[in-house]
Amino acid sequence: MTPSARLSAAIDLLTAMEATPQRPADALANAFFRERRYIGGGDRRAISARVWCILRHWRRLHWWIERAGMQPTPRLLALAMMALDQQGRENPDDLFTGERYAPLGLTGPERRLFDQIRGQALTHPDMPRAVRLEVPDWLLPRLERTFGDGLETELAAMEGEATLDLRVNLLKSDRPTARAALEADGIRAEDTILSPWGLRVAGRQPVTSCAAFRSGMVEIQDEGSQLVVAAVGARPGMRVLDYCAGAAGKTLGMAMTMENRGHIVACDVSEPRLEGAVRRLRRAGVHNAERHLLVAGDRWARRRSGSFDRVLVDAPCTGTGTWRRNPDARLRLREQDLLELTAKQADIIDRAASLVRPGGRMVYATCSVLREENGDQIAAFLVRNPAFSMVTPDGVDDDLPPGLAVEGQVRLTPRQHHTDGFFAAIVQRDS
Repeated sequence: MTPSARLSAAIDLLTAMEATPQRPADALANAFFRERRYIGGGDRRAISARVWCILRHWRRLHWWIERAGMQPTPRLLALAMMALDQQGRENPDDLFTGERYAPLGLTGPERRLFDQIRGQALTHPDMPRAVRLEVPDWLLPRLERTFGDGLETELAAMEGEATLDLRVNLLKSDRPTARAALEADGIRAEDTILSPWGLRVAGRQPVTSCAAFRSGMVEIQDEGSQLVVAAVGARPGMRVLDYCAGAAGKTLGMAMTMENRGHIVACDVSEPRLEGAVRRLRRAGVHNAERHLLVAGDRWARRRSGSFDRVLVDAPCTGTGTWRRNPDARLRLREQDLLELTAKQADIIDRAASLVRPGGRMVYATCSVLREENGDQIAAFLVRNPAFSMVTPDGVDDDLPPGLAVEGQVRLTPRQHHTDGFFAAIVQRDS
């Protein structure tokens, strides 16, 4: 595709996102490219990079456009991003040509907008703080409560691109072997610093098409998510429950640490998500796991009360820790969503706690950085459930790096740990 055609496709993708604002951008992009199979891999990456750059700078771009007295549109957002690009790599007259597959030429108001803001810094002193930091107004005080004086540096790290991390499947390989297999397919990877099973790939690489992935030697999983698996401490012979398993990403990791011995159950309320786990489990060579669909009135949990050695509650959350991957999530998040989610989290964690055996452990985890979903949630749980207490420092599993769990809680952020934002609390039921 020509650069003009790529720009036109990016504007079309932004238009599709604008038409369905509550649908995740990555799902929309996948559907967009499936319907346009003529767009090759390199073009897809270039189009996505432009769109995701605009999503990361959404509020500031809107501010500049509205300051010029215009209504933001996908076309104007793309134009404003070009004008504010400090590298000045693109000339709009070379791209907005109106020729075949290219966007129409610039109108008079569009040209005036470009000339007015060209060369300006993306961030302006007159911007409200929430606009400058690319967060919803209502969320800013909650983030200030979480990060305090470190707020701006933490949010700046969330504007960067997410890393591409892999977990080596010890059921089939080890890190040196997996690293060599990836390199044979032209993919260079380095050992992760915190996860004992992780590899970090440089740049955006077609990992899913390489032999190491297809054979189940590696699985795509952020290093922070791998550390949640490490916090569980699932071991051979245990009975383990993944209570909110989704497509079973963490189930795969726990089956690995169990060496395929013992029994693990992956539960979820979504049948499609659980069905999606089948292929992953098979590819990874996992055969000690079963799936169970949670439905209203189900007696399954009651019959298994107090029977699991380890229970992982990877709770539904705001996903504020994944903004590097999903910058559009900031735009969709509403205050009502947070209120509903915290109520749901409290209910889920109480239900899951009843399944922990005396002396067993539960790990409550989110991919959020908000105190309301993390420390506040676990503190309230301990008040409601006095039979549980935080694990002591000497009780933390050896797979977690020393000092990472403070008072039984792990808090990860992109700035401090170069992972997604994750929280995990390890609690133990009294014997």
